[in-house]
Amino acid sequence: MSINIILLEQDISVIDQFLDAVWMERGLSKNTLAAYKNDLNGFSKWQIERGNSLKKTNAEDLHGYLASQSKNSARSTARRLSTLRSFYQYMCNSGQIKIDPTLNIDSPKIGRPLPKSLTESEVEGLLNAPDINSNTGMRDRTMLEVLYATGLRVSELVSLRLDQLNLRQGVIRVVGKGNKERLVPLGEEAVDWLTRYLHEVRPSFFTVKVDSTLFPSNRGTAITRQTFWYAIKRYTIMAGISKPLSPHTIRHAFATHLLNHGADLRVVQMLLGHSDISTTQIYTHVAKERLKSIHSKHHPRG
Repeated sequence: MSINIILLEQDISVIDQFLDAVWMERGLSKNTLAAYKNDLNGFSKWQIERGNSLKKTNAEDLHGYLASQSKNSARSTARRLSTLRSFYQYMCNSGQIKIDPTLNIDSPKIGRPLPKSLTESEVEGLLNAPDINSNTGMRDRTMLEVLYATGLRVSELVSLRLDQLNLRQGVIRVVGKGNKERLVPLGEEAVDWLTRYLHEVRPSFFTVKVDSTLFPSNRGTAITRQTFWYAIKRYTIMAGISKPLSPHTIRHAFATHLLNHGADLRVVQMLLGHSDISTTQIYTHVAKERLKSIHSKHHPRG
């Protein structure tokens, strides 16, 4: 039996032990375990090609391996290093090695990706896309107006009920992550659309039993997040918007446009329901990028 086969069998054994341990301790998903296994198998192969093994890895080996992965993104390299950190912590804790070779390895710096957003004119086009002469189109237009006026998550929007709405005061009570409640102002435009929708359209969605769902489907039950998101993508195409969107795109537009028009970051944090201001600060970068592009486009020395 060749030395490489022996090393491979040893590595497979310790990888399986590690995966069993983290599954028992952390209850990780199958996808996460598969990613761990793939990362460790890749490093094991790299080590075995050099006549080495996972157990006999030092910091120099890790530096060499990570350097060999430089063609990959910093995010991918950071993920691989995170897997190796977890693995070697386990190896130390279980007494299989004495020194963790990842201790003094720095993670690559990852620039936080800016959220995709829409310009104000693109939002206007999206809002105008639904056919308000149909009941479904009127409902969807109202949902889009509320979404842009409040910055709600799509999941928060589709779960809204009548008792969360106060049109007289122009606010909506939102139950967000962790069952935390917040009051969000609607603005005159959204209040007007909601008033019209509630009187003219909403009753038509209930053919048998009426409940308190604010935005029902054609079956009279709450519209699903996926169904509404498919509708948004359809309206995006109708509006001629070619940008790739996510379920948070309109929420991003809400926050970015507020900041572009001078809103305080703390206010935006409260409206979005972020528990940590650092989560909201990403939008200041979006606003700055927008200001840079405007300066570059319009300043004579831009």
